[in-house]
Amino acid sequence: MKQRAPLTLAAVAAALAALTGLASLTAPAAAPADAKKTAAGTRMPVEQSVLVCPAPSSSDIAETTYTSITPGAAGGKGSARLSAKDGKTVLEPKEPGKPVGATASGAEAPALTGVASGNLAPGWTAQQTTKVSVGQARGLLGVGCTAPGTDFWFPGVSTAKGRQDYIHLTNPDDTVAEVDIKLYGPDGLLKDKPGTPDRVFQVDPHSTARVLLSPLVPDAQVADVTAHVTTGSGRVGASAQIAEDGVGADWLPASTDPAGSLVLPGIPADATSVRLVAFAPGEDDAEVNLRLAGPGGAITPAGNEQLHVKAGMTTSVDLKDVTRGEAGSLLLTPADAKKPVPLVAAVRVVRGSGTKQELGFVPATSPVGARATVADNRTDDKATAVALTAVGADAKVRVTASPGTEGGQPAVRELTVKAGTTQALSPAPAPTGGKGAYALTIETLSGGPVHASRTLTLPQDGIPMFTVQPFCDDHSTVAVPKPSQDLGVLF
Repeated sequence: MKQRAPLTLAAVAAALAALTGLASLTAPAAAPADAKKTAAGTRMPVEQSVLVCPAPSSSDIAETTYTSITPGAAGGKGSARLSAKDGKTVLEPKEPGKPVGATASGAEAPALTGVASGNLAPGWTAQQTTKVSVGQARGLLGVGCTAPGTDFWFPGVSTAKGRQDYIHLTNPDDTVAEVDIKLYGPDGLLKDKPGTPDRVFQVDPHSTARVLLSPLVPDAQVADVTAHVTTGSGRVGASAQIAEDGVGADWLPASTDPAGSLVLPGIPADATSVRLVAFAPGEDDAEVNLRLAGPGGAITPAGNEQLHVKAGMTTSVDLKDVTRGEAGSLLLTPADAKKPVPLVAAVRVVRGSGTKQELGFVPATSPVGARATVADNRTDDKATAVALTAVGADAKVRVTASPGTEGGQPAVRELTVKAGTTQALSPAPAPTGGKGAYALTIETLSGGPVHASRTLTLPQDGIPMFTVQPFCDDHSTVAVPKPSQDLGVLF
């Protein structure tokens, strides 16, 4: 066998020079000058978004409105479609910046799943709002369609008498999802009893499961519970639907991920009852300071300066009518800033009194970030209100009202929110000449971070029916690593 002659130093140098020249000729073109830069490289628009929406209601008299939009005005082409399990399309946006709507009646309205691609993917948002006019669980139920995930926290559910709390699980994928639900009360994990249903649920591909919580612990009627939903395989969209006899009904969105400091934005000004529910999922107890950020700054609720949350146990506190006529946001911060303990939290809010009560929920939320959208708002007088809370520093934001689903021109407002305050926009910006539902988009221009929510109020027979939806960063861009030349891979 003939052996190859060894490479000389000169030959190696020549080869490296040739390869370097080739790499220079084939390197990617430079990113546009206006591209957003990060330490990891360039941020580029996402190419695909997936959303899931739970089945709206089991009531035969439910009236549901669906609204969807991709904010902005990105060029190029794309597609987006929200469909039922049978493949029937319910919503199909055609271009960015213009919302589309649909309606459904009764208890047969299904859960929806959908995919957006191309120029309709970045920030694609959808929402459903359901009104049930009469009955023990009448109310206004609003929920944003969410991206599927594997881990969700719902502080504020209940297994008490008079409550019917469900976890809705929607699987958008082609494989079975295995989902586990754990419930934690004031004394810790609510354990299974012999003969009770299994808490691990199989959710078939492209289907939804509706799990009533009270049968999971039939001997434990607990007023304040935290539900932890995780998947052992696959992913799901998860939402909690709450109905309380004689008080009302609404969706409870998942709390933001456990964190040492939390913001619960947009408690309505006329709240007659505010109940905070918190849970510490780790191994350490949490001692947190409570403050209410209003238009003039942050105050400490009388008699509730601090809250002690035991590890693995749900803690609740009745803050009564803490807002006292001014919309505010609840701030939870560690008593010892050097030892923050992660928490999840939500508040149950009641408006009205006696037989004219209605309930809603405000979870702890992540910041608005670069951009966030709530899709379903109404142009009726004072129906739509926005609350903006800045923490840490003043923040300048832009609020954009899209055209309505039936026309109109967008409206834009820029404002500065002072640190430690909540600024209420009531009524919120609305499109000029707009008809139908419209979207509100918030962008952080400088400063921050900013937390925000939208309250939609549609009164019915003297009942202040309402629902609150948080604005959450739409994650419309992703970091693309900056390419570099690595000649080592050639040897």
